[in-house]
Amino acid sequence: MAVTLKQTETPPASWPFVSRLSEAALAVPQVALWSRIEAWCSHRWGARPVVWVVEGPGAWEPPLTPAAVSAIEKWDGAAWLADSPPDSPYGGYDLPSEGPWRVTATVGDTVVPEPVAEAFRRLAEYVSDGMTPSLHKGRSGAKSTSYTVDGLTVMFTRDPNWMARAMANSGAGDLLRPYRKVR
Repeated sequence: MAVTLKQTETPPASWPFVSRLSEAALAVPQVALWSRIEAWCSHRWGARPVVWVVEGPGAWEPPLTPAAVSAIEKWDGAAWLADSPPDSPYGGYDLPSEGPWRVTATVGDTVVPEPVAEAFRRLAEYVSDGMTPSLHKGRSGAKSTSYTVDGLTVMFTRDPNWMARAMANSGAGDLLRPYRKVR
């Protein structure tokens, strides 16, 4: 089986827009949300170029989907030369020799499926909860906060890891399970 040695992924020119967000969730940078979602799975939204360097021989398929491969080249010791390895019966390509190989592709969907849009909404709403401190929400990353107003003390406690666990705690991660690729 061939092994991916290097992946160079360029951010997309634009990210898909997801509707039905609260004003607070709209204030969260979409780049940060999409980056977190895409780090969680192997699927991409918003077309962008990707280049992989692969060491063969053996079956290899792009680790990101959907991928439209535009060029496959083999290093001959002095330069990259165009090549066309056969398709693998398992999907992807059957690289016939050591290589290294360079695979150039465009990855990313333009249409966001409803489960992914809902995962984006959940993550955006969860993250926006900590952006503006209030009596109900406390302060981002604070273990505990208390406010006293007219003799009434309100105490708020939050796990200090709440933001690090945003994908799981918001429920977004569960919705993205079909888009994960386990290798």
